[in-house]
Amino acid sequence: MTKKEIESIDNYKYERELIASGVKLIAGVDEVGRGPLVGPVVTACVILPLNYKLDGLTDSKKISEKKREELFDIIERDALAIGIGIVKEKEIDKINIYQATKLAMKKAIDNCSIKPEHVLIDAMKLDIDIPTTSIIKGDLLSLSISAASIIAKVTRDKMMYKLDKKYPMYNFKNNKGYPTKDHLEAIKKFGIIKEHRKSYGPVKKYLNK
Repeated sequence: MTKKEIESIDNYKYERELIASGVKLIAGVDEVGRGPLVGPVVTACVILPLNYKLDGLTDSKKISEKKREELFDIIERDALAIGIGIVKEKEIDKINIYQATKLAMKKAIDNCSIKPEHVLIDAMKLDIDIPTTSIIKGDLLSLSISAASIIAKVTRDKMMYKLDKKYPMYNFKNNKGYPTKDHLEAIKKFGIIKEHRKSYGPVKKYLNK
């Protein structure tokens, strides 16, 4: 998708419909880190002011790291409320990544200092006591979810930079724990660390050697 196509998307449609029906506290929820072999899954719940605008705010995967960090600071300053949900690798191994993601999303909503009246969620369905709308490609189609996507991504990346300082041989600062060639080669050479997800294929394969 080109920059022009992304900019042409009406990414406030869902919010506008909710505002028209009288809803004022709309939260966007998104996750980051379902695919990595290392570390937690991180989610964010963000409530933006009504009719909020922020140039360049879209799905965190579509923008550069520098731009994400700039947007992170602006969202943190402007948001009415932000909640973060973290589920660590041990729990992921115990309950599986799908359930862990749902749990992390619920934690993010619970950790939000203001209770939302409606929650827009990227793709997932949540069973909670607040009305929800699940949107496929929500991180592109909803500004609130885009904001949550940025907060979750930058939060998790910071955790991976810390882990990189501790274990530089895995190159986490660049691969963010995803199963890249250099990460898989490092597992073969150095083994695994306690932060690795033991239920994930390449890690499981190493453990079963």
